Amino acid sequence: MSQTGSAGPPSPPLTPPRPKRSLLSLVTDIPALIQELFHREVELFKAELFAKLKALGVGAGLLGAALVVLLFMVGVLLTSAVLALSLVLPGWLAALIVAAFLLIVAGILALIGYRVLKRGIPPVPTESIDSLQKDYRAIRGIGKRGTS
Repeated sequence: MSQTGSAGPPSPPLTPPRPKRSLLSLVTDIPALIQELFHREVELFKAELFAKLKALGVGAGLLGAALVVLLFMVGVLLTSAVLALSLVLPGWLAALIVAAFLLIVAGILALIGYRVLKRGIPPVPTESIDSLQKDYRAIRGIGKRGTS
């Protein structure tokens, strides 16, 4: 059986080939390329450091909020102890229930704060440092850029 029509994929549009650059032109571009690489690595370093410091700040803020809630819980516990000693009424039981609720809220805030804080520790931009080390080794010819 022979096919009369061509049903294959369309051929890509023809683009003119890029002119070949001379060795001198390529060598003179090396300093500009290295400078551009360096600037991009510095930007990556800044972005990574900012993200880690932001995580540290959010985690510290949540831990601070947990401490404030714990202080409120202490106040409620003291109030419930006073009510329990001065009156033998169910009012102190309500105060204990509120204190238990505040303790649960403080525990949840502390757990969330700890997890967020843990993401920012250590505040060292490890990805940027690894990338810079790979670039340095590639420039010196020690290894290929894409390998570890």
